[in-house]
Amino acid sequence: MISMLATRLTSVILVMLVVTGLSFCIFNFLGDPVNNVLGVNATLAQREELRAALGLDQPTIVQFWRFVERAVVGDFGVSYRNRQPVLDLILTRLPATLELVFAATLTALLVGIPMGVYTALRPRGWLSRLFQMGSLLGISMPQFLIGMLLILVFSVELRWLSAFGRGDTVRIGWWTTGFLTVSGLKALIMPTITLAVFQVSMIMRLIRGEMLEVLRSDFIKFARARGLSDRAVHLTHALRNSLLPVITIVGLQIGSLIAFAIVVEAVFQWPGMGLLILQAIEFADFPVMAAYLAFVGFSFVLINLIVDLTYLLVDPRLRVK
Repeated sequence: MISMLATRLTSVILVMLVVTGLSFCIFNFLGDPVNNVLGVNATLAQREELRAALGLDQPTIVQFWRFVERAVVGDFGVSYRNRQPVLDLILTRLPATLELVFAATLTALLVGIPMGVYTALRPRGWLSRLFQMGSLLGISMPQFLIGMLLILVFSVELRWLSAFGRGDTVRIGWWTTGFLTVSGLKALIMPTITLAVFQVSMIMRLIRGEMLEVLRSDFIKFARARGLSDRAVHLTHALRNSLLPVITIVGLQIGSLIAFAIVVEAVFQWPGMGLLILQAIEFADFPVMAAYLAFVGFSFVLINLIVDLTYLLVDPRLRVK
C-alpha cells in the first residue's frame, strides 16, 4: 500500500508539472499580456516598463521557474478583466461550483444506484423498461436543452423556482453556502437536476450491466447454495462486486463536472467557476485561464488518488498487492 501511494504521489507531481507547463504556455504564448493590460494606445516606454515589471524581459526558462514558484502558493497574477488577484476570484467562485457538483454527484448516486439495482434484479419489469427508456433520453439530451426545459416549466409556467442566480447565501469564513437558506436550496434544484441527469443515466446502466454479469457468476450460485437470503446475495455480494467500475466512473465524472459545468452555469447564470472561465475566454483574461487549467488538473489527480484509496476499502484483496 505504501509503494502504491508513493507511485501515485509521484505521478501527481509529474502531471501537475505538465499542467503547469501548459498553463505557462497559455499565459505567455497565446497573447501579449502587455497589450491586454495597457491597450493599444500605450507608449513604448510604458510597454517596456510593464514588461520588466511582469518579468517578461527575462529568458523563457527563468519565466517558467518563477511561474512555477508562484503557482505553488496559488499566485497566478492579477485578472486583466476584474483587476483583482486571480486566487481571490477563484476562492470567491469556488464554493458555488463545488456545492453544485456535490449536489449533482450525491443526487446521481442516490438515484442511479437504486435504479440500476432494480433494473438488474427485474430486467423484464415494466418499471425497469421505463427506467431504461428514461436513461436513453438522459444520455441523449444535451444539458442546455434540459436546463431550458426546466426553466420553461418551473420558472416561466409554474413560477416555483428562480431561473437564475444562487439565491441567498451564508458566509462561513471565506466560504459562502446556499445550503443554509431556503432560497439557496431552491436555486440549487434545477442546476442540480440538469447536471445530474446524464450521471444518473450512466450510473444506472453501468450498475445494471455489472450486476447482471455478477449474478451469473459461480460465487453467487455458491452463496445461494449456502442458504443466504436474496437480500444478502444481492446487496452484500452482487452489489459490492459491481461497485469498482462505478467508483472509477464516478471519480472521473466528478472531475468532469468541475471542469465542464460551464454549460449549466451559463444557462442558470450560476456564479461559479464555469461562468468565470467563460468571461475570461471572452476577454482573453489569460491569468484566470491559466489558474483554471491548473485547478482542473489538480482536481483530476486528487480525485484519482482518492479513487485508488477507495478501491482498498471496497475490495480488501487489493491491499496485499
